[in-house]
Amino acid sequence: MVEIGRTLLSRDIFEQHFVCDILKCKGACCIEGDSGAPLTEEEATLIEQEYPNFETLLPKHHITEVKKRGFSVIDSDGDLVTPLVDNRQCVYSFYNDQGILKCAIEKAYFDGKSKFRKPISCHLFPIRITEYKHFDAVNYQELDICKPGVACGKSQKVPLYKFLKEPLILKYGEKWYAELEMAAEHLETNQ
Repeated sequence: MVEIGRTLLSRDIFEQHFVCDILKCKGACCIEGDSGAPLTEEEATLIEQEYPNFETLLPKHHITEVKKRGFSVIDSDGDLVTPLVDNRQCVYSFYNDQGILKCAIEKAYFDGKSKFRKPISCHLFPIRITEYKHFDAVNYQELDICKPGVACGKSQKVPLYKFLKEPLILKYGEKWYAELEMAAEHLETNQ
């Protein structure tokens, strides 16, 4: 483990290579898993506020599910998450013309229709953060659906922390990320 500020990072964050290969995985992270994407209270509020900006991107049965269940739900673990359609697919996802599962929230953001990009848990995936009272545990979640991303990252020699630089900075800030880079250099020179 590596400690930076109030975070404890698994060494996988530094040692694992990763570059999302959406053409191969087809957006499987939006459909695989035990529950929806973890949300903060602020994100749940933003989704509700921004919903009119991306609702038209959603399939009709997803819109029906949002009307029925709400903009966010509490899962079986007691966590605030995005609702699922048919207990599988994130309600805020849709298939594009190439058959790739995409995020309607993020599409609206890139189209200039929304100020909210997407939940930080989605942006950081396959990193998962567990918040405790005195620290955050920052871990790599190894999943079969991400094997193409691991292969792509290895071929391009891109460590996970570099691939996820933008969301890590969004979550913890520039200064924290600079410390992470120093820790990475230290780990690399001492191997």
